[in-house]
Amino acid sequence: MAAAKGEPRKKRYEVKNWSEYNEALVNRGDFAFWFSEEVVDAWEHENEAKKNGRPFTYSDLAIETLLTIRELFRLPYWQTEGFGKALAKLMNAGVAIPHHTSLVKRGAKLKVSIDIDLAKGPIDVVVDSTGLKVFGDGEWRRKKHGVDKRRTFRKVHLAVDPDSHAIVAQLLTESNVHDGDAVEPLLEQVEQEVTTFYGDGAYDQWKVRERLQEERIHQIIPPRKNAVIQQHGNSKKDPLERDECVRQIRRDGKKSWKESIGYHRRSLAETAMSRMKGAFGDRLKNREPPNQATELALRCKLLNAFVAIGMPLSIWG
Repeated sequence: MAAAKGEPRKKRYEVKNWSEYNEALVNRGDFAFWFSEEVVDAWEHENEAKKNGRPFTYSDLAIETLLTIRELFRLPYWQTEGFGKALAKLMNAGVAIPHHTSLVKRGAKLKVSIDIDLAKGPIDVVVDSTGLKVFGDGEWRRKKHGVDKRRTFRKVHLAVDPDSHAIVAQLLTESNVHDGDAVEPLLEQVEQEVTTFYGDGAYDQWKVRERLQEERIHQIIPPRKNAVIQQHGNSKKDPLERDECVRQIRRDGKKSWKESIGYHRRSLAETAMSRMKGAFGDRLKNREPPNQATELALRCKLLNAFVAIGMPLSIWG
């Protein structure tokens, strides 16, 4: 709707690089990357380390490639095996494709690195969580017959670099794990130095703030509505960041505080969550936690690859 005469035009984000971004979206569908010559050359497992039992036939890279294809096209394990055989035949690659049961077993132990192109130097991180459904009846049946006791979900915790939009850390937990409990394992995954931590009010816990203070990480976390000052001005210790936030909010209001510190950057974590659900859906296909963890890691790696191909250049105006 156009603004009425005399009224100022409402600001909004405008994409300034539609041509390049459209090309990037098309290139995201080019799956030739996932079956490159490098992958074919490293298809068989080297089995250099001595171990008991039958040696592996396929390398971790081969398993990861097929599971990546599975996530990219949302395939069941059976169809993933068939897709791999058809692709190997089409490319005349001369590689054997693992049985779908092998994909399940190896996927549970697979270690996936989500790093595509690490940023150089210190970074900021924005952190948030969301839920992914695991199993249970669909939305229609739930609405008609009530909640199914078997219905459950897993909690996904992401740490995102707001400058590159890349996911730098990810964690999958039970639904009852508090967001604050995920901060330490997320920070342990980040290889770069973290300058600033952005999080919503769920991360306003002293154990989180103390950990950030130990790491000398600036905290952009809104205090709770009933927050009180922990350390008053007559203390000889250095002022706490949370106390300074409480003082500024009391003086200028919460809206002014958010604008002054750039709290809006935290929404980029929600954008990453939305991007993940839009690309892969709102549920996990696997039922076993180890396979679910691998599934999440592969989704994050794919999203990082998408981001590396191209992102929209949005300008507020």
